[in-house]
Amino acid sequence: MPLLVPLLAALFGLQLFALLRAPAMWLPASIAVRLTPGASVTLGGAELAAVQADASRVVLGRRPDGGWTLRATGAGRPPLLRRDGSEVRPGTVPVASLRTFRIGAQAFTVRQADDRTIAFTDGRAQWRYDGATVHRDGVAQPSCPDAPLAATVAALWNRIVPPALTIARPLVFGGNLHCGNRIGLADVDAGSAQVTRGAAGLQLTAAPGSAVPVLAGGANLRDDERPLAGVQALTLGRTRYGVAVDGGALTLTPARRIALYAVPENKLPPQVAWDWRQRTLWQGSPFTWTLTVLAAVLLGAIARLAPRPGRRRGNILHPVHDLREERRLRSRLHSRIAPLAGLLRGPAAAAVLLAGTAALLAQRGGDPPSAGCALLLAAAAIGTWLVQPGRVSAGAGAALLLIAAGLLCQLDLGLGGLDTDWLRYYRKTAALLAAGSGAIALWRQYGAGVLASQRRIEWLLLGAAGCALLLLAAQVLWGDETGVFDMQPVEPAKLVLTLLTAHCLALRMGWRADHREQPGHGARWLRLIAPALLFLALLGAALVQVDDYSPLILLALWTGAMAFAYALAARRWLAAALLASVALAGIAGVAALREAGPDGLPSSFYADRFQVWLEPARHPHTGQQLQQGAAAIAAGGWLGADGLLGVVSLGQAGGGVMALPAVQDDFAPSFLLHRHGLAAALVLWAAQAALVAGLVHAAVGRARAGAEARGFRHAWLLRLQAFTLCGGAAFVAGHLLLSWGTNLAILPVMGQPMSFLSAGGSHLLFFLLPLLGIHAAATQPDPTHE
Repeated sequence: MPLLVPLLAALFGLQLFALLRAPAMWLPASIAVRLTPGASVTLGGAELAAVQADASRVVLGRRPDGGWTLRATGAGRPPLLRRDGSEVRPGTVPVASLRTFRIGAQAFTVRQADDRTIAFTDGRAQWRYDGATVHRDGVAQPSCPDAPLAATVAALWNRIVPPALTIARPLVFGGNLHCGNRIGLADVDAGSAQVTRGAAGLQLTAAPGSAVPVLAGGANLRDDERPLAGVQALTLGRTRYGVAVDGGALTLTPARRIALYAVPENKLPPQVAWDWRQRTLWQGSPFTWTLTVLAAVLLGAIARLAPRPGRRRGNILHPVHDLREERRLRSRLHSRIAPLAGLLRGPAAAAVLLAGTAALLAQRGGDPPSAGCALLLAAAAIGTWLVQPGRVSAGAGAALLLIAAGLLCQLDLGLGGLDTDWLRYYRKTAALLAAGSGAIALWRQYGAGVLASQRRIEWLLLGAAGCALLLLAAQVLWGDETGVFDMQPVEPAKLVLTLLTAHCLALRMGWRADHREQPGHGARWLRLIAPALLFLALLGAALVQVDDYSPLILLALWTGAMAFAYALAARRWLAAALLASVALAGIAGVAALREAGPDGLPSSFYADRFQVWLEPARHPHTGQQLQQGAAAIAAGGWLGADGLLGVVSLGQAGGGVMALPAVQDDFAPSFLLHRHGLAAALVLWAAQAALVAGLVHAAVGRARAGAEARGFRHAWLLRLQAFTLCGGAAFVAGHLLLSWGTNLAILPVMGQPMSFLSAGGSHLLFFLLPLLGIHAAATQPDPTHE
């Protein structure tokens, strides 16, 4: 791709342009509150520069003895106080300390309680709750009539597994029906109080904003006042503060996700004072900067030392005999400097990996790298792919362009937000890109020999499958839709599922015609059905953790694509025709459903999702997402909201489009269409199509080479690469299809981020980058047969 480097340079140049023209923004470096003994002040998100804390209020006060106290008020979530390594919210009490409690007019007597279980009675029934399931008179309650499928599956799981493997589900008080984990109470709204399982054990919590009194030990949890002595940190909304008390002054130091202001002015109570500082986009950790600059210098040296192709024909200024001499000199020079470039590739990849890891650790530690450092780090990460031996294929070039375009979109989003956290997505993507690219480059340089043995590959696949299953189980037990341990186990599980399935299909393609008479045939079949376990685990995680069916559609698309690829490779034309017919029937079914309208759909959770697609006004929340996204797209038109493909608005405030829910993930395409217009989206579609086509083209080439190979191991390795690329292309195409379908209302789906464009760190690190590494290996010359 001769235009690859200029196009990448243009995209990174636009990122630099956005950083240079970003306006000055201000934030408080510290917030000082001064009170006399006996006085108090009520503060909210506006007075504390807190993000997503509009409905939260805190009352800071001083007792007559001078001690500081805090009490939560308002309808928002109470603040989180950290003291001596533990965290607690006002309005919360451990159930192990309870003997009686009252919710509204209903009193409960505790019969037994500890950190894991509480048993109590209301005078009519005996209740028992273990952090996962509610038992009434010794029998687990049936699921509620309106419970989604995920809640029903989780409840069934909790009843059949040991307590250590149960999924935490809260006990909710209120409503008119005893069902599921709900205890109905007359004249009490559902959710007015609940008992939840956490790291500190079972906790009774009063719902914020509820008027229902929740009494524990005679005290109303809604009036819970906590002393601030010994508190090191406080979290209100999404903003975290360091806490320091010095006599009559309480100093709060914002440390994470702080609101930004165009001018250093704000209307504050007389008891509150801010110390302003300007947002910086270039200053950051010297260590991270040093590693990033070192990686960039090494990559620049490799690019300088890499051989360049010479002219092939003479002209009037350069006769043929002069060109022959020039080629001889260039060949001699290349023979001397090529080994040096090869020696530098390893240190350069290690420097990129270390810089990316340092940036990740710095961000987790509260001192993230600057946006300028992230820009250079991302450019170095892209450089590791460009300096590898051999030509960059069309598919890989399209992927690199999509990465650069996604970084530009995330930077534009980060600079357009009105708090410091919006840039987190750009910095995290750059760091993950560097860490993943450096690791893959090191593997290609030094670790490729590990895969020389089929047995080693099988053991690696077995270990990866075991780790994927453990991570999926961890997400189901301790995580949620956002993942567990700050990652999405579904992403590496998809890659492992693809590799394992490709391995089994490659083995099946290598069987001889008389395989039924061969010994160990039954064991071979067990090896072929091994991916079913991982597939069922992925299916179960999707059903339990996700409230929509888009992961199920993604898995169905992948299954159909893998089956179709195997049918074509095995020359089973009837099966291929049947699969194609099923795909066409699905497309026709979606079109027919669109024409029929929502009136004929049954009343169910999934039917409601289809109604959102067919008639968004019927759903007050998700339908609003679709309507807001459609309005943002319409405002963008062909050339973006600024009329110049978004160039004028680069680095400027995002405006109303920033209020679009999940604008950094599921609705990132709506932001792109709003800022840069439909014309830019068409270019993006072309790059996405080139990526999928490049993966499929490489898969077809590997499959043909495998059909012509003579040795079994050689043929198996080629087929493994072919089916892996097919499965990867299916997942990428599925993500793109579902994401565009969500944003453009083409399909009745919700909740899939767009590959490369959305801020999906796990998707990039654990799926896309390894897939690109496999693709790069597959586009190299065929491995020699041993």
